[in-house]
Amino acid sequence: MEYAEDDYLMISGIQHFRFCRRQWALIHIEQQWAENEHTVTGELMHKKAHDPYLAEKRKDTIIARALPVASRVMGVSGECDVVEFRRCEDGIRLHGHRGMYSVYPVEYKKGKPKLTEEDRLQLAAQAMCLEEMFCTEIPEGAIFYGETRRREPVEITEELRQEVQSMFREMHGYYDRQYTPKVKYSKSCNACSLKDICLPKIGRAFSVKTYISQILREEEK
Repeated sequence: MEYAEDDYLMISGIQHFRFCRRQWALIHIEQQWAENEHTVTGELMHKKAHDPYLAEKRKDTIIARALPVASRVMGVSGECDVVEFRRCEDGIRLHGHRGMYSVYPVEYKKGKPKLTEEDRLQLAAQAMCLEEMFCTEIPEGAIFYGETRRREPVEITEELRQEVQSMFREMHGYYDRQYTPKVKYSKSCNACSLKDICLPKIGRAFSVKTYISQILREEEK
């Protein structure tokens, strides 16, 4: 099965979905959003990574920034912060360049490495899109963390690939149904930029749209 472009979801949404399915639905289905210090810091890091005037050139490496990627099989699209095409003996050919190249995606994140899988899943999803686009295999990528100022290599394992595919199928199912999951309160809710929209401590079963409509009706009385 392949998806039409009109049905593509955002690759970056997998990180929201892994953190909290309700957060993902509020952002990607109900179009709710709010900034906090974490989201602003992350945006600044990505703007720096995407700045074409900061392009780095190496003898055997071609660096592409903000590279658009997509997958018809998974029905997703987005951008890779940085993709390094490294000259090698066995790889792909790039138009306008001699030789063969391997493909190495690098995702930029604020903070430091996490114990959870959100960042690695997003990188794996990008690698899978690149594999489909360039008809190649990508065994590894890296995540650059702003707090440690270091790259953390990530093996693109079969387990990561299967989880990425499973999560995108679930995300498409939610999106097709326009379904927003119920609140499941946890300590991580306190750091979420949507906590004042989600209202996790209320724990109501209805959607944000329903909640806002109810408030408006009460104000009209």
